Amino acid sequence: MLKDVVEVVHRGGHRLFLRFEDGTEGEIDLSERLTFEGVFASLRAEGNFAQVALHAELGTIGWPTGADLDPDVLYAWVKGVPAPGPDDPHAPRQD
Repeated sequence: MLKDVVEVVHRGGHRLFLRFEDGTEGEIDLSERLTFEGVFASLRAEGNFAQVALHAELGTIGWPTGADLDPDVLYAWVKGVPAPGPDDPHAPRQD
């Protein structure tokens, strides 16, 4: 399914607006989806989370801390369909 993220806008808190290369777009709240452990721990602070940016080489979003999220998972979340499961290699890791 791999669709690249082409736009990301921080919308306050842990909410992001995302637009994908096929025109799919929407807002997601990552406070409901991440446990903010491991590489994501520093993103609990809104100031750090707000530093989100496109990672064009990977077609996804990332942060200066090195954390990023799989674009397939983000796409599923925006579309409101089941994301790849924990046994799926595309599931987000929190290590």
